Amino acid sequence: MSRPDKLRLVSYLAPNMFWFYKAVGAYLGRVFDVEVHIVQSEYDPLEDPAMLEDRLDVAFICGLPFIRHHRVVPNQLEAIVAPVCQNLRYGDRPVYFSDIIVKADSSLKSFEDLAGKTLCYNDPGSNSGYNLLRDRLLKAGHPSNFFGKVIQSGSHQRSIRWVVEGLADCSAIDSTVLEQELRDFPKLSNNLRVVESIGPCPMPPVVAAKRLGWKFIKEIQSALLQPDAELQDAMKRSHIQGYVAMQSEEYDAIASMYDAVQAGYDSIGKA
Repeated sequence: MSRPDKLRLVSYLAPNMFWFYKAVGAYLGRVFDVEVHIVQSEYDPLEDPAMLEDRLDVAFICGLPFIRHHRVVPNQLEAIVAPVCQNLRYGDRPVYFSDIIVKADSSLKSFEDLAGKTLCYNDPGSNSGYNLLRDRLLKAGHPSNFFGKVIQSGSHQRSIRWVVEGLADCSAIDSTVLEQELRDFPKLSNNLRVVESIGPCPMPPVVAAKRLGWKFIKEIQSALLQPDAELQDAMKRSHIQGYVAMQSEEYDAIASMYDAVQAGYDSIGKA
C-alpha cells in the first residue's frame, strides 16, 4: 500500500514524558515528510475508540493492555521498538521495574510492613501499578485484602503526590516514570523512599498499525533505531539510550502473569 500523508500517534503512557513522544513524532514527520498528529489519550487503551476502530497509526502503550488487545485482535497492532533507559539498574536492556514507594519518614521498611496499610494505584489496567503488585501478593501467599484500604488515583504522578501528602501509605510506580518525576521535581526525593522493586518487565513498546503495511512498518522501525541528532538530544534529556527492536511475542509473559493473578483473585482489596 502507499505511504500515508499523515500519521496519527497516541500516547497512553504517563504524561510527564509526552514531550518526548512529541519529539519522536516530529522526527517521524521529518524522516517521512508527513504531517504528524499526536495526542495524550484520556482513555483506557482497551476502551479508546481510536484503538477499537483501528484509527491510530502509532502508539506508545503499556505492555499489559497492548498484549491483552493483541491476543483478542492479533491483526491490528505490532510491537516494533522499546526504549532502553540509561540508569545502570536496567543493564542496557529494554526493561523497567515497579518501585514500591512510601513516605521517607514513615516506619515502613519492607513489603510485609504494608499489611493493613492504605495503597493507592494508578489504574487497574496498569502492569507496573497493579498487575505486578497482584503477582507479588499472589506469589507470597498474601490474601487479596492484604492492604487495609485501596484507592485509585488515576495516574502515577497523582499516586506519588498522595504518598508524599500522607493520603496513602504506599504505591507501586513505574520506575522510569518515578525517575522522570524526580528529575522534574527534585524536592520529591527527600519525601519518598523505595521499600521494594518488582520486576524487571519489558518496557512499554512503540506499536504500529498493521494496516500501514509491513514495508512501511519496517521503515518506521528502522528510523527509530537510527535517530537523528535532534531526536538523540531529546533521548539524552529523557535519559534514554535509544530504541531496540521488539516483537509482540516478547510481551506474552506479561499476559501469562495477568492470567495467573486473575485466576488467583480479580482485584486487590477483595477477599
